[in-house]
Amino acid sequence: MTFPLTWLYVPGDRPHIVAKALRCGADVVVIDLEDAVAPGRKEYARAATAELLSEEQPVPVHVRVNALDGPLAAPDLRAVAALPGVRGLRLPKVTSPAQITRIAGRVAEHGPRPLYALLETALGVEHAYAIAAAHPDLRGISLGESDLRADLGVRADAGLDWSRSRVIVAARAAGLAPPPQSVHPDIRDLEGLASSCAHGRSLGFLGRSAIHPRQLPIIERAYLPTQREVEEAETIVKAAAAEPGAQALPDGRFVDAAVVATARRTLSLARRT
Repeated sequence: MTFPLTWLYVPGDRPHIVAKALRCGADVVVIDLEDAVAPGRKEYARAATAELLSEEQPVPVHVRVNALDGPLAAPDLRAVAALPGVRGLRLPKVTSPAQITRIAGRVAEHGPRPLYALLETALGVEHAYAIAAAHPDLRGISLGESDLRADLGVRADAGLDWSRSRVIVAARAAGLAPPPQSVHPDIRDLEGLASSCAHGRSLGFLGRSAIHPRQLPIIERAYLPTQREVEEAETIVKAAAAEPGAQALPDGRFVDAAVVATARRTLSLARRT
């Protein structure tokens, strides 16, 4: 199993930046046709992205299309959905499961394509589980916190924690991977990024979206298990192999099936390096 930890967003109307992003070490590169592209550059961004992704790329590439209820999403999907270099489609501002089923049906004529829903409004968060369970081609959900913050009128970061937990629970309940965190908008604030990642990890996120390559090592370091966590996981897995069933370790820790499953996930995540 692979565990993407870094999802780097790059503007679709700047092919030279996209080319650099493909070589900077991100687990997934997300070419953005939506918020990062000015209205007058939309058609150019679509054409440049389609040209680049007409062949496979060295890392997985996703494309974020424009708003599903606007006039640009349909031509975006027609241009990129079937391209060999596209490994996923990211759908912004999703508010209902019907949007997912409609897009999945539209894309299916080119063959199945993994879909990822961004929940960026109060309504999207309210429908989080229904969206997460809407269609087999939906492989992940995550928050778009900038738009959500504006929609809710939230100023303090802690005001988003309920929405964050709601989306994490919805993803896991639907059998999806834990969501990645939303972007940290200040690319110079690496200390703040590390602190925010630690908080996100404690909530149950896995990895994070980024908007600059300098953020990638901070995110990866925050989400990879520490040496101590790896050693503790190894101890638990070895104990479970030697004596199946619930037990207490010599140091007093209680081990059951759930603890063993968590330990195995920790080791799988550590082995990605």
